[in-house]
Amino acid sequence: MQTSTGPVSKAALARNVLPYALLSPAVLVTLAIVFFPMVQAAWMSLHDYVLWKPKAFTFVGLKNFWAALQDEVFWISFRHTVIWICLTIPAQLLLGLATALLLNQRFPWRPLARALIIIPWALPSVVIALMWVWIYDANYGVLNEFLLRMNILKSSIPWLADPDTALYAIILTLTWQGFPFFAVMILAGLQSIPKSYYEAAALDGASTLRQFWHITLPGISGVLVTAVLLRTIWVANSIDVIYVMTGGGPGYATYTLPLYAFVKARTNLDFGYGSALAVMFTLMLLGLVIVYLRRAGKAVN
Repeated sequence: MQTSTGPVSKAALARNVLPYALLSPAVLVTLAIVFFPMVQAAWMSLHDYVLWKPKAFTFVGLKNFWAALQDEVFWISFRHTVIWICLTIPAQLLLGLATALLLNQRFPWRPLARALIIIPWALPSVVIALMWVWIYDANYGVLNEFLLRMNILKSSIPWLADPDTALYAIILTLTWQGFPFFAVMILAGLQSIPKSYYEAAALDGASTLRQFWHITLPGISGVLVTAVLLRTIWVANSIDVIYVMTGGGPGYATYTLPLYAFVKARTNLDFGYGSALAVMFTLMLLGLVIVYLRRAGKAVN
C-alpha cells in the first residue's frame, strides 16, 4: 500500500483537468467564429470603414449610430422587423401547437405523419425560398391559379412584386418553414404529461377545454418559453429567405434590420455603418430577450 499522496493527487488533478481539456477545442472554435467577430463588429461600428477606401479607417465614435437614427431606411427596416417577429412567431406557435395536439392523438399512420411533418424544417432555406417564389409567381404560380379557379381572385396578383403583399408573403413562407420546430418541441412536452392527470380530470367532469387550459398548457409552459425564445432569435436574424425571394425589394418593402446591415456591409462595402446597424439590432434583440425571460419566468412561477 502506497502512503504517498503523490500518485493520488496526480490522478485527482487529471480527473479535474480532463473535462476542461476535452471542452477546450469547442471553446476555442466558438471564440474564433462567434465572439471574435462580435468584438470586431463592435470595434468597426466606431470607425468610418469603407472597403474601397481602406486607408480611411478613422475613429468616429458614435457617429454611425447617430447616422442610423436619422436614416429613413433604418426606421423602415425596424418597422418591418417588428412586423416580421410579431406575426411570424405567433403564427408558427399556433400552427405548431395545433399540429402537436393532432400528432399526439392515436390514428393510423401516426409515425409516418410525425416523420413527414419535419420536412419543411429539414429543407434548406434556399430550396424553400425558390419553391415559394414559384408558388407566388404571377404568371404560372399555383397560388394564383388556385385562387383564380376558386373565383376568389379576378386576376393574378404579383405577390412578391407588390410592396403591399411582399412582406406578408415571405412571412407566410417562414411560418410554413418554422412551425415543425414548435410542433416537435410541444409534442415532446405533451408526451411528458402523465395520462393520469387527464383521467382524474375526466372523472371530475372537466371538459376537454378545461383539461387543455388547466393541464396541457401548464404542462408545456416550460417548453413554450424555450421554443418561443429560440425561435424569436432565429426568426429575427433570418435573412436568407428574404434575400433569395426578394432581395429586400420591391424598393425597401421587405427590408429588415439584419438584411439592411448585410446589404450595407456586403453590397455597399460600408463595414463601419453596417456594423453599427448590426450592433444596434443585437442590443435591441438582447433587450427583447431580457424582458421576455423576466415576464416568462414570472408567468411560469
